[in-house]
Amino acid sequence: MRTRTKVCGITRPEDGVAAAHAGADAIGLVFWAGSARAVSRVQARAIVATLPPFVTVVGLFVDPSADEVRDALADVPLDLLQFHGGEKAAFCRAFGRPYLKALAAAPGVDLLESASPFGDAAGVLIDAPAVEGIPGGTGRTFDWSLVPSRLPQPLVLSGGLHAGNVGEAIRRVRPWAVDVSSGVEARDAAGAPLKGIKDAALIAAFVEEVRHAAR
Repeated sequence: MRTRTKVCGITRPEDGVAAAHAGADAIGLVFWAGSARAVSRVQARAIVATLPPFVTVVGLFVDPSADEVRDALADVPLDLLQFHGGEKAAFCRAFGRPYLKALAAAPGVDLLESASPFGDAAGVLIDAPAVEGIPGGTGRTFDWSLVPSRLPQPLVLSGGLHAGNVGEAIRRVRPWAVDVSSGVEARDAAGAPLKGIKDAALIAAFVEEVRHAAR
């Protein structure tokens, strides 16, 4: 089975194009103001306008109001919604779009039970626990053995993935898709990630590792 790839936290048109040209199936646009990778609706429209056909555009929200989601949908052609907070299933399904529900993996958390209310979700994204209130894009991995061997929804694996570990992650977890953000970001002189600024070479290397692992 071919594992799909989503590159999240896109903030520049050129990075969306780089992800598409590398073979990514989807890009993620963050509409949560608490993220360093947040985009305005104007930025989001500019990114989407540059994408070639058949690239899925995912809008990421964290505990938004219904009006925030509706306003984004009115302004930006989003294909899929991703809810990364404590949203209830009724809220997630209220907007007439397929959605992903993100769940944090931690010891003692029953992910099957957590996923059960979201039976109509297009997929469940399992990520590392929040760090200092930041629910994703932290660059932290988690214990992949916590992922249930069978979920009722397609599994999207996230959390600290990069070209050096995504192959092992795919072989061990066998997800439907993988989601990367900090693992393909450019670095400053000290080696720290430039949040929201992607590196085209790292994106290409990540996608290539995904292809190899899925063979």
